[in-house]
Formats: sequence, structure tokens, C-alpha cells
Amino acid sequence: MSANKKATRISKGRTLKEIAEFWDTHSLADYWDQTHEVEFEVRAQRRRRVTIDPDVYTKIEAYARTRGVLPETVVNLWLAERLKQTA
Repeated sequence: MSANKKATRISKGRTLKEIAEFWDTHSLADYWDQTHEVEFEVRAQRRRRVTIDPDVYTKIEAYARTRGVLPETVVNLWLAERLKQTA
């Protein structure tokens, strides 16, 4: 959202929350004639996958759940901490 909090054309929302609430209760199909084609570039870093033992993953998943984060977050934080210790 821009710094001036300009309302969007369709939802008339001024914040991301207002826009999200609108689209949670409306269908884009009902507004398709008000849309226009756009082009944009996405620059995302490539993710790597690592196989984890199922029993280990179950423990990580339980740990993450108690902290309200994704298991991937826990693994990334733990690995970063370990790498920092070995540097």
C-alpha cells in the first residue's frame, strides 16, 4: 500500500486489513470487468529441500507448534545458530 493510504479502486480499502477483509467476503469473478492486465517481475530466491528423518521432523513440528511458528522456521533458526557457532 502506498504511503498516502490511497483507497483501492474495487475494495475501497485504505489498509491491507481492509482490503483483505473485503476479498474474504467477495469474489473476483464479480469484479472481473473492472480489472486490467498488468506485468510484474518476481525475484524470489530458489529454495533448497533437505530430507529429514520422520521421527526428527515430528519432534520439530511439535516444538514449532508450541511456539506458534512453522517447522521450517525452527529448522532455519537452529541451523543458522549452529553454523554461527562453528564459524
